[in-house]
Amino acid sequence: MTSASLTSRVGAASAAPTGGALPPRKPGGIRRRDRIVGLLAVLPAFLVVVGFMAFPVAFAFFISFTKTNGLKYEWRWFDNYIALLTDPIVHQVFLNNLKFLISVPLVIFVALIVSVLLFERVRGWKYFRVIFFLPNVLSVAVIGIMFRNAFGYYGGVNQALALFGVEPIQFFTNGTTAIAIIILALVWAGFGYQSLLLLAGLTAINPAVFEAAAIDGAGWWKRLWYITLPNIRRVLGFVFIINVLYTFSSLFGFIYVMTAGGPGFDTTTIDYLVYLRAFSSTNLGSGAALAVILFIFIGILTLIQNRVFKLGADD
Repeated sequence: MTSASLTSRVGAASAAPTGGALPPRKPGGIRRRDRIVGLLAVLPAFLVVVGFMAFPVAFAFFISFTKTNGLKYEWRWFDNYIALLTDPIVHQVFLNNLKFLISVPLVIFVALIVSVLLFERVRGWKYFRVIFFLPNVLSVAVIGIMFRNAFGYYGGVNQALALFGVEPIQFFTNGTTAIAIIILALVWAGFGYQSLLLLAGLTAINPAVFEAAAIDGAGWWKRLWYITLPNIRRVLGFVFIINVLYTFSSLFGFIYVMTAGGPGFDTTTIDYLVYLRAFSSTNLGSGAALAVILFIFIGILTLIQNRVFKLGADD
């Protein structure tokens, strides 16, 4: 038997249909099975979100219409909201949050300088990258205690001022200086993480752009202003948004550790006032109503910021 005839017989046998072959699976069945597997995979996370986030939010919304101590509920409709919106303390606290917004451009400015220097790979940039990120590893409580002790009456700052004959200063008995110290703590604690975000945006820029600009004679400042900043405007917008939201929703730890909202309500923020109204009084409903107001305000603020920083798809 020749090799040609053997090859033709093998080809004919492989081409012939076999009675035991399985029919091809339908694409629709595969997609349906993958969809079921995907839903089962996300089901535990969905239950966690519903149990630990959605239900507490819904319950807080419910008790915001009541006067309650956690055991008895007295329906009050919108009385809690009306009382909060006309409360001068709430107005003062909201203005305090606006004062803390000063930290946003400061931390972005410091983070931008640091990220550009790291991107330029100055001498020792690898070590500086680790050092600058270290404050972000520390907890808010630790950072707050550090700054409270440093600027305390017997702290290191007053001891340094005493070397120049300056009398000790009570930094935390004045609302203005207390806010300034908290802003300083916010900048110190946050610039490392913001620097890494901006550095990630810088590394995404094509190096050929910088090389072409250098060949054309563009100096360091021109490259920064006309190349670097325009190419990271999306990242800058993102950093600005998260810092503004942080200022309105996440200063509780700093306030609780450093000043406890004092003197008076001079350093109290909205999120700290939620704590005071909910857990330092007999009416959880008032604190819940303030939390709902803060939730709605942050949602509206996020939508506005997204609209302001929204860029075209081709940018």
